[in-house]
Amino acid sequence: MCPFGGALWDGVAPRLGPAHIVCHCLLIETAQGLVLVDTGFGRRDVAHPTPRLSPLFLKINRIILREEETALWQIEALGLDPNDVRHIVLTHLDFDHAGGIEDFPNATVHVMDRELEAATARRSLLDRGRYRPMQWDENVKWRRYRAEGERWFGFECVRELAGLPPEILMVPLAGHTFGHAGVAIRLRHSWLLHAGDAYFYRDEMDMRGYSCTPMMRFYQRMMEVDRSARLSNQQRLRALKHDHGGEVQLFCAHDRREFESLAAASPTELAEAS
Repeated sequence: MCPFGGALWDGVAPRLGPAHIVCHCLLIETAQGLVLVDTGFGRRDVAHPTPRLSPLFLKINRIILREEETALWQIEALGLDPNDVRHIVLTHLDFDHAGGIEDFPNATVHVMDRELEAATARRSLLDRGRYRPMQWDENVKWRRYRAEGERWFGFECVRELAGLPPEILMVPLAGHTFGHAGVAIRLRHSWLLHAGDAYFYRDEMDMRGYSCTPMMRFYQRMMEVDRSARLSNQQRLRALKHDHGGEVQLFCAHDRREFESLAAASPTELAEAS
């Protein structure tokens, strides 16, 4: 996504030029097959941006759709079979996180119950823009979860996911949407936590002092459904990073620098992280 305003969005690009906002997905190899955390935009979004995507968001975000950037294409480029994607774990169902669901018809899609309810009802004008049922209106195999379960680094309501190893967990982080969740993945010596849209900019997690670019701050407020919950969960994530930064590597869905840092690490380096 490349809205004009450069560093006012991503903190990196020239201010008069386009920003570079990523859709950070994960592919995990398990004994149960491949697991995809979020899908980003899908091939059908590339072929038919409208009506699958909101014309308003297409303009605001200047969404640049390229087939080679879809999860399906990238999995094939790795020499893997997309038919082996058996599970998709969603942070939430916004159009930029769920557009590729139909590219993986063999997958069970794991989502928080409140998220699927909100996405199906689409009661508000905001919901009708952010949730695009055409992206997932075929025979999707949903697996829904209530916000209940064990504790994980002080966070309550964490669930193990049906059919998946216990090293992959959903961590409810409401605020951006009512059913928003992070996804935690156990590595050999540490954890990754994909925080989805619980925050948008890396310096929001800086314990020396909160900082966010003006356009990312505006966009978060525009898209939130519960400000109190969103800000509370951000504070809890900062505390997690402060108290357990050596055990948990935290990142969000849209920060360019966080993506570049993790994308530069090999799977072996991540697995050996401590």
